[in-house]
Amino acid sequence: MQQDYVYPSIYFSYFFFALMAAGALYFFLKTWRSGYLGENSEEPKYRMLEDDAPGGQQK
Repeated sequence: MQQDYVYPSIYFSYFFFALMAAGALYFFLKTWRSGYLGENSEEPKYRMLEDDAPGGQQK
């Protein structure tokens, strides 16, 4: 009698894909609700660039 190993690998691949998709969706929704994707999402970048200005100029 020969065993068929195709089904376990298919089940594992679909489970792994669902796990990765659920994780991506979870973190996307978490960042969206936290405001990371809002209209002011680039503000920390500009603040960091102002801090790195030559001569230490700050507002």
